[in-house]
Amino acid sequence: MCDGDVAIAELESRLEDVSLEDIGARHRRERKDLQAKLQAMKKNAPKNNKNKRKEFLEEMARLEGELEQRHKAELKAAEAIEAPLVVEAVAKEPAEKPETEVPDDDEIEEKEEQLAPNQRVSKAQKRRDKKAKEARAREAEIKTELQNAANQPTPKLIELQQITAKLSQRQLSLHNIPSDGDCLYQSIRHQLIVNALPGHSVQELREETANYVRAHKDSLISYMVHPETGDLLNDQQFEQYCHDIAKTHAWGGHIELKAISSLLRVPIEVIQAEGAPTLLGQEEFGGSPLIICYHRHIYQLGAHYNSTVPAA
Repeated sequence: MCDGDVAIAELESRLEDVSLEDIGARHRRERKDLQAKLQAMKKNAPKNNKNKRKEFLEEMARLEGELEQRHKAELKAAEAIEAPLVVEAVAKEPAEKPETEVPDDDEIEEKEEQLAPNQRVSKAQKRRDKKAKEARAREAEIKTELQNAANQPTPKLIELQQITAKLSQRQLSLHNIPSDGDCLYQSIRHQLIVNALPGHSVQELREETANYVRAHKDSLISYMVHPETGDLLNDQQFEQYCHDIAKTHAWGGHIELKAISSLLRVPIEVIQAEGAPTLLGQEEFGGSPLIICYHRHIYQLGAHYNSTVPAA
């Protein structure tokens, strides 16, 4: 038995006496509580400390991911329990026995008037019948919502399918890189290994990239803007930008890719879901490029880079 089956078996043992309705209600409460917690974390995230703010955002992404995975596992376990119970109940029920329906309020009142005084349905029984009917309706609604959610593709899934299809056409597969702020540099490092090129550590790539940006300030500064104001960086902000490249887990983008391509003297190709790939350094250096992927929707809190490997 694999780890996934063991986890589902443990969930089934905990959910044997819990209905899909109860699970759905609890999931909605937990999502609501998590959203409130994430809002509070977002407000408390320091705006002037990039490292701390990034830690807050990564923690928020982790909490959302863990809750989503747990909910999926619980629903799968609950459905696994419910299916055999339904089959068993149908098998035990006599074929000639008609399906029992809970009458609505008008039907109850009509039948009540036809009964003798000592045979009339009590108000308490009518309330129980009405609650049973409403409970069945809510459970059917929850099942419908879950089915609709399962059939509705998310932006993350659509993007992943598009990138996977493009890689498949080139006999490549996706290689996942951790989302820790170093994804660009980790992807390049992995590509150097895949292509049997001289290796660099993530820290070496960061420091060399920062030095390159400093050395080519005149040609790069016109493309560097402040993320909050949109204004071009001044000298102090430019130096802080270079410091963050070398000494923090600051996320990298097009400028860093251009610097790395020039440093390593190798083309870099970036594949994304929509549009043509971005190819840097092909005219200057030629040869086979390092191929990485750019994801906009794989994580809710920001973009991400993955690497590639030859398809098995």
